[in-house]
Formats: sequence, structure tokens, C-alpha cells
Amino acid sequence: MTETIGVVPHKERHDEPRATSPSWFIAKLNPVSRFIGAMLLCVPMFLSLDVVSASTALLIDFALLWIGGVNPLMVLRRTWMVWIAAVGSFVSVTLYGTASGAILFRFGLMAVSEGSLYAGAATFLRVAAIAVPGVIFALGLDPTDLADGLVQILHLPSKFVYGGLAGMRMVTLLQDDWRALGLSRRSRGLGDGSAIRRVFMQAFSLLVVSIRRGTKLATAMEARGFGGDAPRSQARTSRLHGVDWLFYLICMAIPAVALLLAYRTGYWHWSFRN
Repeated sequence: MTETIGVVPHKERHDEPRATSPSWFIAKLNPVSRFIGAMLLCVPMFLSLDVVSASTALLIDFALLWIGGVNPLMVLRRTWMVWIAAVGSFVSVTLYGTASGAILFRFGLMAVSEGSLYAGAATFLRVAAIAVPGVIFALGLDPTDLADGLVQILHLPSKFVYGGLAGMRMVTLLQDDWRALGLSRRSRGLGDGSAIRRVFMQAFSLLVVSIRRGTKLATAMEARGFGGDAPRSQARTSRLHGVDWLFYLICMAIPAVALLLAYRTGYWHWSFRN
């Protein structure tokens, strides 16, 4: 009995959309727009080190994310690593930053002054204002969709982009390979010796496996035409829509409003000025 399998052309498929972000608005964006928007939103915040611009941008980010379907508690939960880094920046700048104004506390090399305390608070807020949106934009981002956008929209070399994508995919397999190698060595009675020797031997085996897999990957990419100069067809089309351009305007408006408010209130302080 012959079994028949029906195949639908990819242009005629209607798959259910994947959840690519906790925000309904961000989920509609092209992955390239998330990357560009993060740059537009974050880079201008490096111009001034003050509490007004950083806090304003952070509050606007929280408000817009809430409107977009990500409540503040979820933002805090998803970006906990950012807040740990921000607290570390606050402590280091406050204790070891340039002292100015009245000295509030001194112990050895550590001196807390009014100026260093203000600089620490400004650094804390700026780290949060820069990193929090970037983390939220990256949640659920599909690397393959991003690679398609980089090639089709930004016209980056496909060999470089898809090679990097394949390398990222391979990195995620290292943990599984390490576990499999450990189990195979243990089943053959090779895992009972010195722990240091076992780690080095297993790391060497992992290196060999990675080189072999990389060689097969390079051969497969060459067979698919990545090494030639002929134009390649795309299985999925990546393009920008109106929501992407609206997103660009929002990302430019947030730092513009924050920095303008800092300038008008007299809190502007060039980050690159000593």
C-alpha cells in the first residue's frame, strides 16, 4: 500500500503566529526594527549623565511598555540582572568616584561625597534606562527571523549572517554534547579517575566533536550556495511596515524628550567631560 503525503508550498501556508514578545506591540515589529530601535533609544542616553534625563526616559519606558501589554512587575521580573548591575554601578561610583562637595562618609580609600552620591544615582538610573528596553526588546526574538531581516533589509552578506546564525545554534548544543560525552565515558569506565584529568579529556573530546560538526556545517552551507556570488532566493520575505516606522519615531522621541528636559532644567551634564 502506497502512502501519499501532501506538501503545501511555503507561500500558501498559513501557520499560527508565534508569540515573539510579551508585548502585543513589540510582537508586531520586524526583528531588525527591534535592533535598530534599541540603538535609537539607548545611544543618545550616553550624552548626558544626570538623574533627570535617565529617570524621565525610564519612566516613559515603563509607561509605554505597560500600554504595550508588559506591566511594571513583569518588567522588573524579566530584567532582574539589569538591576543587579545597576546597583553594582551605583555602589562603585558612590564609593570610589570623584569626590566633590561635602564629604558624607570616609573610610580608607572609600569616600562618599555629595557629588559621588549624585553621580552614583545618575549612573544607576542611566544603566537601567539603557538596558531595560534592550532586554525587553530581545525577549522572544527569533534568531532566524533576525538573520532574514539583516540580509534582506540591511543587505548584510548572507554568508556572514547565516554563518553566525549557524554558529549560535551550535553553541546551544555544547551543553548537550558535554553531558553526552560524560555519560559515554562513564559507561566505559573512564570517568572514575582524577577530576582535573577527566575535565581536560572531556574538553578535548568536545573540541574534536565541535570541529567535526563545524566542518560538516561549512560543507552544507557551500552546497546550499552560500559560497557563490549568484543571488539567492529567500524562503521567507522580511519587510518593514507602518508599525515599524512608528516604533522608530517613538524610540527617537523618548531620549529627545528626556535630554531636552534635562537641558531645560539645568541638569544637563556631558558624559565625556571630566
